[in-house]
Amino acid sequence: MTDAKTNVSTDRRKLIQASAAGAAALFGGFGFNPLIASAMAKEAGRSEKPLKAAFSNAGLQATWCAQGKQAAEYWGKLFNVDVTWFDGQLDAVKQRAAIDDMASQKWDFVAIQAFGIGTLTAPVNKMIDAGIPVIDMDTLIAPLDTINVLTFLAPDNEFMGASVTQALVNAINGEGTITMTQGALGHTGAQGRAKGFHSVVSKFPKIQVLDEEPADWDVTKVARIWETLLTKYPKIDAAFFHNDDMALAAYKVMQAKGRTETKIGGVDAMPPAIKAVQDGQMYATVRNPSCRIHGGAIIAGVQAVVGGAKTGTDIPKNIVADGPVVTKANADGMLWMEGQFLI
Repeated sequence: MTDAKTNVSTDRRKLIQASAAGAAALFGGFGFNPLIASAMAKEAGRSEKPLKAAFSNAGLQATWCAQGKQAAEYWGKLFNVDVTWFDGQLDAVKQRAAIDDMASQKWDFVAIQAFGIGTLTAPVNKMIDAGIPVIDMDTLIAPLDTINVLTFLAPDNEFMGASVTQALVNAINGEGTITMTQGALGHTGAQGRAKGFHSVVSKFPKIQVLDEEPADWDVTKVARIWETLLTKYPKIDAAFFHNDDMALAAYKVMQAKGRTETKIGGVDAMPPAIKAVQDGQMYATVRNPSCRIHGGAIIAGVQAVVGGAKTGTDIPKNIVADGPVVTKANADGMLWMEGQFLI
């Protein structure tokens, strides 16, 4: 027979378990009880009336951006927000045209990851001047002291670059050759990752940096660069890439040439990269939490529209979304966690 005390304990335990799952989901994405998600959205200020939001990120060809779109749309449904997407297509000119189009329409709020700093300032200021809350994601639209965005949701790019580079340096015992294949140079995330890379390699005089050519997040450019690098250099001990897509594209070239001895590190910790770490094709990656950034933009936008949240008092101007380094030691757990919550 179950007594009242046991019932209370069981109910409390279920509530704690549900809250834990919900908290992970709030800062992540999917894979949990939809009833809990709906209840959380209501408590967090779900809009009673449908809201219209416009989103854009660098380009849906990139796995990180595609996962972010999925997260934004999911959280949009929870918070009663209809999300319209303006694809940046990994091209600053094409994204500018898309944001000019966005700025010609009326939205309750918008969220943008710029392909490059300063490329979207005019249309974004037009929307801000019209009273539309703008959330900046991942890379600066413009320096924060020059533009009145609601908030800037981003990872610590310098930390990510340094942590993966340090893992690679440790793997080659602090000596040998290393390369860095960069993203778009105008992207503040890429700038931070490069800074992190240099902060580490500068401490190791026995490490020689062979190449730092940018590939602009473009896997086709990566393949061309790495065809040249593998022909030019008979030995490359380690290679740091500004995202996982580029790392895996380079690995295919290495594999075709029988040069898979190079230790490879990337950024984002997307599922294919975590699997590559498990399989030994990549040595390390680091989680850039796309879902927390895009999902967080939905929550911030709704709070601004429904709750009247203001920058600096209710919402910080800069919110850091961090994530761990992933190596073979913790890859199994990270892949499971992403499958459950897309953290």
